[in-house]
Amino acid sequence: MSEHAEHHSEQHDAHGHGHGQGQGGLKQLAALAVGSIGVVYGDIGTSPLYAFRQALLPLSHDGVITSNEVIGPISLIIWTLTIIVMLKYILFLLRLDNDGEGGTLSLLALLLKTANGHTVFLTFLGLVGAALFLGEVMITPAVSVLSAVEGLKLVADGMDPFILPIAIGILFGLFAIQSSGTGAVAKFFGPITLVWFIVIGFGGLGHILDNPLIFQALNPWNAVNFVLHEGYLGFIVLGAVFLTVTGTEALYADLGHFGRKPIQMAFVWVVYPSLVLNYLGQGAYVLANPKAASDPFFLMFPSWALLPVVILATAATIIASQAVITGAFSLTRQAIHLGFLPRMEILFTSETNTGQIYLPAVNRLLLVAVIILVLSFRSSEALATAYGISVTGAMVVTTTMSMEFVRARWKWPLWQALAVLGPLFLLECVFFSANLLKITDGGYIPVMFAIMFTIIMWTWRRGTIILFNKTRHTDIPLTAFIPSIEKESAHAPKAVPGTAIFLTSDPESVPAALMHNLKHNHVLHDKNVILTIKTVNRPRANPEDRYKIEKLSERFSRVQLNFGFMETQNVSQALGQLRKSGVKFDIMSTSFYLGRRKLVCDPKSEMPMWQGKLYVALANTATDPSDYFKLPTNRVVELGSHVVI
Repeated sequence: MSEHAEHHSEQHDAHGHGHGQGQGGLKQLAALAVGSIGVVYGDIGTSPLYAFRQALLPLSHDGVITSNEVIGPISLIIWTLTIIVMLKYILFLLRLDNDGEGGTLSLLALLLKTANGHTVFLTFLGLVGAALFLGEVMITPAVSVLSAVEGLKLVADGMDPFILPIAIGILFGLFAIQSSGTGAVAKFFGPITLVWFIVIGFGGLGHILDNPLIFQALNPWNAVNFVLHEGYLGFIVLGAVFLTVTGTEALYADLGHFGRKPIQMAFVWVVYPSLVLNYLGQGAYVLANPKAASDPFFLMFPSWALLPVVILATAATIIASQAVITGAFSLTRQAIHLGFLPRMEILFTSETNTGQIYLPAVNRLLLVAVIILVLSFRSSEALATAYGISVTGAMVVTTTMSMEFVRARWKWPLWQALAVLGPLFLLECVFFSANLLKITDGGYIPVMFAIMFTIIMWTWRRGTIILFNKTRHTDIPLTAFIPSIEKESAHAPKAVPGTAIFLTSDPESVPAALMHNLKHNHVLHDKNVILTIKTVNRPRANPEDRYKIEKLSERFSRVQLNFGFMETQNVSQALGQLRKSGVKFDIMSTSFYLGRRKLVCDPKSEMPMWQGKLYVALANTATDPSDYFKLPTNRVVELGSHVVI
């Protein structure tokens, strides 16, 4: 989700229109469209490997399958792609941007700007959406890589025992290269995935005429009639059909990296036609050869092409996995900056592209989860049953948040919002219900992950608010403190040269580190800066709004640094810009004072005991603020205190 340089997006507005004119602008647009194919569409592009096969599983009775049982699912697949991806995401959702950025948390940040009294509900909804996406991220690499490697069984006999070790080896390699950055290989992502789409498109096209009856699938009535006629069985098939649109949340989340136009262009001209042709080809091939229902995708290709297609499929699934892994990194960074997760170590794998980030803790968690999933389920068929719940759940959440968006931001009346988005919401609820049937067949896995992530994010948010309110009761107002400390008296603290910068989350009160410094060292610097770091509800703060300075007295000033939720909170760099604008202080005679709190659970806390203990545990895992805010390590002084929460 951040594999292609963000500097491209600087040359595009929020809607992806190139500022360059003529041929240069068109070339740039085409390059971005190819780039988006690799990152945005990797996941949806690998769905043909397993989606139709999964849809046929409940229908094939002893190898016998009727024409309606092939045409119905194919019709469902094509119209699901058209309604969910084309209409909802490509034509509608990509317009709901937060200064050019998309994604669940980006939409939440935008909605919280104009929320009227139901911020708790919106926040909870946003967290559930983000948690479901993280659940999907864990399953995508496992199911995609396994489904590609399983093609080796058709290439040579006796490959069965090697499928799992090969898949695990690929996944280990994939997670191992994250720390060194994927910028070097990212430029190949788009072209490789473009070749993949061309191959699957032509692969399907070569078989469409195997049985022309398949063209009946283009009639939406056949999709509706199939579900109505098959009843419960049709409902089960619906759950498998939804696998065709896995990865569509990536469309929205990657809006800021590519812009709306390139993402739309790639889908309309390459992705949609290739997928439709492939699914029609798979359907026609199964109509002509019912036994091919066991693996219609790979069996469509001639034996001489099987190995190259398996290799290309493996490359495509690795790229799809890479896209969702970097998506998890991006989403986690947003969650940290918006106050839903504790600070974590964020490393940058590119000197020029701030979008290429690596979070070691997230990478380790994903690797462990993916390997456990592969070893537990052992086949893509078993894993696919666990897949749909998180995808459909995340979609229901974005549609619900979209309703609030069009009402709050576009000023649509309720009837208009319901008329446009209501049918889509109902359709997604039907798909969600169909996927809930898989809960006992592994569907509980993403649900469990989503519940766990939601609890963690909600606990951190709630605990931070409680802690802030608790410490505020004992805090001394800054405006009352400054005159008293600057009075000439025998008890006045000793003045020392230099500048002291005190980091605090509450600019109105005296920072705990300042009080401890006075209490233990009995000194006060010539210049004292009360520094607050704030994350604004925008992807990037405007340069002119980067800082606010307020002079409180001769010795005290208050500075607020503003960062967007997609930015690196590099305090040293921001203070360097502050010096350039005329604020005088020497970094070599400046000390940064940080308050370090040791949290202790209070049985009488507003939070239940288990949640209090979880909050303390999360706080203990937080990255050191001096590392997180990129402070000069040899200029940092930490002073501790005990806080009962």
